Amino acid sequence: MTTALLWFRRDLRLTDNPALNAALAHSEKVIPLYVDMPEDPGEGAASRWWLHHSLAALDADLRRRGSRLLLRQGPPLEVLRELIKATGARQVYWNRRYEPAAVAQDRIVKDALRNDGIAVADSNAALLNEPWQVLKADATPYRVFTAYWNAARKRGFDLALTAAPSALPPLPAALHGNALDALALLPRVPWDQGLRTHWQPGENGAHARLAAFLDEALSGYGRERDRPDHAGTSRLSPHLHFGEISPRRLMTAVEHCTATRRDAGLLQDAEGWLRQLVWREFAHHLLYHYPHTAHEPLDARYAHFPWRSDYGADLAAWQRGATGIPIVDAGMRELWHTGWMHNRVRMIAASLLSKNLLIPWQEGARWFSDTLVDADLANNTLGWQWVAGCGADAAPYFRIFNPVTQGEKFDPQGDYVRRWLPELAAVPDKYVQQPWNAPQPPARYPPPRVDLKASRERALAAYAAIKDPAPRL
Repeated sequence: MTTALLWFRRDLRLTDNPALNAALAHSEKVIPLYVDMPEDPGEGAASRWWLHHSLAALDADLRRRGSRLLLRQGPPLEVLRELIKATGARQVYWNRRYEPAAVAQDRIVKDALRNDGIAVADSNAALLNEPWQVLKADATPYRVFTAYWNAARKRGFDLALTAAPSALPPLPAALHGNALDALALLPRVPWDQGLRTHWQPGENGAHARLAAFLDEALSGYGRERDRPDHAGTSRLSPHLHFGEISPRRLMTAVEHCTATRRDAGLLQDAEGWLRQLVWREFAHHLLYHYPHTAHEPLDARYAHFPWRSDYGADLAAWQRGATGIPIVDAGMRELWHTGWMHNRVRMIAASLLSKNLLIPWQEGARWFSDTLVDADLANNTLGWQWVAGCGADAAPYFRIFNPVTQGEKFDPQGDYVRRWLPELAAVPDKYVQQPWNAPQPPARYPPPRVDLKASRERALAAYAAIKDPAPRL
């Protein structure tokens, strides 16, 4: 009887899971395994909270089908070799990851197991197109999203889906692993009430979130997606990050929705949302081809950008949501409470940090990585370098978001700001995005830590000093 190990990673689902399907097709016994690596730098506190509950949900789904999830801790190669010895497994299956550290680790594990005489097969479960599948005519990677989007659409997308198996072979009763609580994924100090209120990790939660989006927010997405005061986005990013739902499933569902309703406006809304899904693909494309960008700017000129060095107090105020800039502080408090922040507000908060405060973008990226439940390295890196102006398809250096006008445009009645900043509840709408100008500024809210006009001029001077010495990339 052939036995295979199925190594779960960022693919915590049973529906449309290529590695699971391959293991079942070629083995009589399949042992589902998750290997926790406490030293994994890609998992922040919020992500580990989500991971705990996603693993619990996956285990429950497996048990309903007669199997269970085996949890182990340690270096993956050691864990896999121990289980191969204990079970007699001759095959190992997993789905690929694309972060630089994961790519390097997978190469080592694959080579070592094959040298041991073990068959290894990996699959794509995370992307519509893998990073090496969409390239320019000269076989080099794209660095502009619109060109990437057009090429990806021309290539097309494989949208064939597979259902979750109805039954799975049981694990040997004597085969034991770690208890989920022993992985210590949950916070020691219970700060996670807001996360528990706002999220349902797991495959069922992902499908429920998708259904709600199709019913409530897809229509009007183009109009509402930039409004943090409205529920106009899908909030599927953490489910995608942990692989609880596949991008194929999302694209198929959206296309089916538009085909069924036959509405021109809905078709335009769907295209706008699908561009965001492919933006995620573009992020993985860039990180795979330029792995140094996780920590360094893609545009080498920005390696010498004159960031401030005395920014500790301003960074702490930004992290706490105490900059005195309402739309930014509301976003940072939403982030701390829910593990998520509206994308428009992410851009505004990132612009304030990197341009008005002249704090290195890497500091913001690290904070987001620790506090976001969708802390995807590729997306996080692309987003921060886009705002800072040092990455691919970056915003022009002179694009500095004015948080007051952004707030007035996208949160015109101040509903979002007041939700997260109750100290501004009594400030009139006219001043809620700039309370320092109100006839009676609120006593419990701090004044701005930075003059927006003067800091903008300072940033423009700093960027202008480095934009000309090297040719445009």
